[in-house]
Amino acid sequence: MKKTLLGLLLLFVFNGYSQAQTDKHKQDSMRIAKFKARAFYPMFNAGAMSGVLPVENVDEKPDTNRDYKLLFEFTLQSSDTTHQSMNDGYTQMCRVLNLHVASGIPWSRIHPVILIHGPSLFSVINNDAYKTKYKTDNPNISIVEQLQKAGVKFIVCGQYMTFVDIKKEQLLPGIKLSLTAKTVLSNYQEQGYVLYPINEER
Repeated sequence: MKKTLLGLLLLFVFNGYSQAQTDKHKQDSMRIAKFKARAFYPMFNAGAMSGVLPVENVDEKPDTNRDYKLLFEFTLQSSDTTHQSMNDGYTQMCRVLNLHVASGIPWSRIHPVILIHGPSLFSVINNDAYKTKYKTDNPNISIVEQLQKAGVKFIVCGQYMTFVDIKKEQLLPGIKLSLTAKTVLSNYQEQGYVLYPINEER
């Protein structure tokens, strides 16, 4: 009898948990759909979630007469195991940049640097190297070129490149090579760059 009651109780709790998860998923889906319908893209479109939602009656505004130095430490691995989709990190970084522009800061006042090390490095290898590794075209090339054209600086870590045996000539054009990511972090932060980690722990 006790075992039966315990079993019924566990079943009730499990069903309640499952329903709560289903409800949360529905709510999240509705919020995302609403976001996509309202978002705008003042500088870059790196997927729906790189957009900005309009907000009325904003009180706190950034100083649009000063420079904004932004250092992205990009180590995020692609969530697409087939590697046919753009790395999610570009969506995150483009959203940060879009938010600055949407806040009224002129693009000429924004100075972004993207430091790439760890698994995100494979997003900036050229198409031949990418096809050799993943058997598909590199889906990140377009957004990297857009960012570079806008003046965004890309730097890769030579330590990780050497560790995974990637040569400089296998990188996309315009990518800068540093001996190590560590000195890039210290050098740019000493110059007043604000650090934005783009990784799984964000």
